[in-house]
Amino acid sequence: MRSPWFNKPLAIFGPRPPISWLLLCVVCVLGLIAILGSTSLSAFDSVTPTPVLDIYSNYRRLKEQAAVDYLELRTLSSAAGRQRELGLCGREQENYVPCYNVSANLLTGLKDGEEFDRHCEISRPREQCLVRPPKDYKIPLRWPAGKDVIWSGNVKITKDQFLSSGSMTKRLMLLEENQFAFHSEDGLIFDGVKDYSHQVAEMIGLGGDSEFVQAGVQTVLDIGCGFGSFGAHLVSLKLMSVCIAAYEATGSQVQMALERGLPAMIGNFISRQLPYPSLSFDMIHCAQCGIVWDKKDGMFLIEVDRVLKPGGYFVLTSPASNPHGSSLSTKKRSTLTPIEEFTEEICWNLIAQQDETFIWQKTVDVHCYKTRKRGAIPICNDGHDSSSYYQPLVSCISGTTSNRWIPIQNRSSGPHLSSAELEIHGVQLEDYFEDSQVWRSALRNYWSLLSPLIFSDHPKRPGDEDPTPPFNMVRNVMDMNARYGGLNAAMLEENKLVWVMNVVPVRSNTLPLILGRGFAGVLHDWCEPFPTYPRTYDLLHANGLLTHLSSERCSMMDLFLEMDRILRPEGWVIFSDKLGAIEMAQALAMQIHWEARVIDLDNGSDQRLLVCQKPFLKK
Repeated sequence: MRSPWFNKPLAIFGPRPPISWLLLCVVCVLGLIAILGSTSLSAFDSVTPTPVLDIYSNYRRLKEQAAVDYLELRTLSSAAGRQRELGLCGREQENYVPCYNVSANLLTGLKDGEEFDRHCEISRPREQCLVRPPKDYKIPLRWPAGKDVIWSGNVKITKDQFLSSGSMTKRLMLLEENQFAFHSEDGLIFDGVKDYSHQVAEMIGLGGDSEFVQAGVQTVLDIGCGFGSFGAHLVSLKLMSVCIAAYEATGSQVQMALERGLPAMIGNFISRQLPYPSLSFDMIHCAQCGIVWDKKDGMFLIEVDRVLKPGGYFVLTSPASNPHGSSLSTKKRSTLTPIEEFTEEICWNLIAQQDETFIWQKTVDVHCYKTRKRGAIPICNDGHDSSSYYQPLVSCISGTTSNRWIPIQNRSSGPHLSSAELEIHGVQLEDYFEDSQVWRSALRNYWSLLSPLIFSDHPKRPGDEDPTPPFNMVRNVMDMNARYGGLNAAMLEENKLVWVMNVVPVRSNTLPLILGRGFAGVLHDWCEPFPTYPRTYDLLHANGLLTHLSSERCSMMDLFLEMDRILRPEGWVIFSDKLGAIEMAQALAMQIHWEARVIDLDNGSDQRLLVCQKPFLKK
């Protein structure tokens, strides 16, 4: 059993003391030596200074090393030492998203939409600088006010673009001076999102959308989510709806959703699979998402089938999507459309159609695939689904041999899995509950640390007071090494008004468990940039990530620059790791201007916390 170290008192190590203080100590020591006559100044000439590689965490160690490190400390205080701090990138990189360079992709010969895909292998080496906020950037409003009102200067869609946009955009949001405003849940919602959600629920046989969870729907993948109105409504129903949309140079759907505090990430499947394992979501939704579903011999529908759980629903709303040309009550025509043919081959059943909305349900009977007609889409081999991290799209059906083939209607609801479900994921019940207990204790201490009070030199927001306590400052959270999603579960239990993007390293196998708990999650290799826009997270949490990456051949500075890119000004970072990794992290944090404090867990272990805050740099 692990020691509940998060309940221990925490000791905060301050910053390096002023160089002038150290110089004064050295002078006093020299004077005392001269008076006592116990030695001579020449003794110091024989000392060969060694480079200071450690970040000292208290005054005592600094005092003990003052004499031998005198020359090196003086060097650190010089201009040469200050040059190690990184500067701001140019204004042209305010909305920089690595791995998405359409111009470079076109030059390499990519076409047919693949130029809009993620291509980290084509990206040029990144300049080591900090992505600055736009000139008119403002700290987002606190949740839940920030869901309905965002600053227009914080997103790439400009006032001119809004005014010249079509009527659809203007129905989705209002432009009021320097803000975009959306209707709240207390009033009417643009385009009748409440009515639409209720309609979808009735089409799958429910009395209303408040019964989604009872029908087994906890997680929804919203493809091409517009400005997040449907996702915002699902959040009010306590569903986890994750928006994915292609990278856009202007007017980004993903950026808008994240700015509103809604789960989202850049993602499309023009040529590659989504970074989710098979059988990940209960419902997949596409409302005018722009995908031609019968293209590429149905491979887009096959990818939807891969990530859809047994018994899950595919909701398609589009004027051009009508596969029948009439209602379901009309006698079926002898000639099937391509969408009808594909859905039959992958064992989907069209259960409802109303106006321009069609709903298919994926079969719960795995034997359905064996009874299809000859020449149907083949079943993937057993080893195919071992990795779904941006692998090429496939033309075979995945997940049929998985022990996670469980109909959504038969699964536990809520964040806690049954012992039988844990066994399916290969997790011991004791280990699971121990992990949960550790994070319950950890969260209480974490929340108390997210305060300017531990930073005596906390940077003031330009022209404003210090921020209020963090119970409403933090909305978008990323757990960069999530394991079982324990931090996410602890935040839910404590009724924190946050959502968590649970990131799992590509070599780990715990993401299916996290998604099974109804949380948002994604596979990611932290040697690469994360698929999101700048300034989209309030809190980054990294437990053991630095130690995990120590065996990888990737740059730690690149990782910190990426964290700075996706972190909002005045956002927080919490590292939990071994002492050596924490000392290295503190040095890197200082280079990118973060305020950083080491927290001693006071339990005799070599584990430490490093709490950082990104300042609001506007130059």
